[in-house]
Amino acid sequence: MEASEASHQIIAELLAARTGQHLTESRRWRVNSALGGIFREHGISNVDQLVCLLAAPPRGPESPDLAQEVVEALLNNETYFYRDKPTFDQLPTEILPELAKRRQGSKRLSIWSAGCSTGQEVYSLGMLFADQAEQWRGWTIDILGTDVSHRAINAARSGLYSQFEVQRGLGVTQMLRHFDETPSGWHIRDDARRIVRFRQHNILGPHPGRVPFDLVLCRNVLLYFDRDTRSEAFARLASAVLPDGFLMLGAGETVIGQTDRFTPAAKRASFFEPHSAAQNSVLRKIA
Repeated sequence: MEASEASHQIIAELLAARTGQHLTESRRWRVNSALGGIFREHGISNVDQLVCLLAAPPRGPESPDLAQEVVEALLNNETYFYRDKPTFDQLPTEILPELAKRRQGSKRLSIWSAGCSTGQEVYSLGMLFADQAEQWRGWTIDILGTDVSHRAINAARSGLYSQFEVQRGLGVTQMLRHFDETPSGWHIRDDARRIVRFRQHNILGPHPGRVPFDLVLCRNVLLYFDRDTRSEAFARLASAVLPDGFLMLGAGETVIGQTDRFTPAAKRASFFEPHSAAQNSVLRKIA
């Protein structure tokens, strides 16, 4: 194995160890460009030199965690508001009304956005509830966004987006209704953020709620895992969804052939139910 290939393998193993993500051959091409900022900061020009720095002992307790900087740089934080809108539009028309019926007694709803990146998905949910404020009056809504990236979570907490970011997925009316333009960018208003919160979390760890969630969104995250890691992630997600709750995956993701813990929700693309709940639904229809 050539030195550069060995170095790429070390970087891939570092990413897998800290995030579970698998650096496939198809993603190797972007390693050098993704790490360009780190190369410039440390005055190096390639992955071999970076691996040497990673192997060197830290300069002191206050020195930056270079390994974590590398991992952060390699993570794909691609996201935008109301991503995959035809799929997202099923939330206010199909999924949330169904959950409202099931939770009418408690009037409480908890939602987890796993792998939320810089927060656009979470704030899309916040805007959705803000736009339906009368419908949800008297309810306690809690939306938690998590991501393995500390940098992404800090950006999400700020609620501040550039002109380019805020225009991706949002119309002018939505921008003006839910954002204030500031010298630093577009800042989301309280009506869409008061029910949301963020924390750093690895999806392969125990789920971040005290109790399972009514709805879990985990979109375009599992595709970065190899088969065994994806199976582990599905096990974690299964423990995070209430028996009569829903899991939402990305438009190109499915549970079919991946896990037996979930089954497709009837006539609802990209939504899935815990397996036992789906079985009970079928039995009720037969009865």
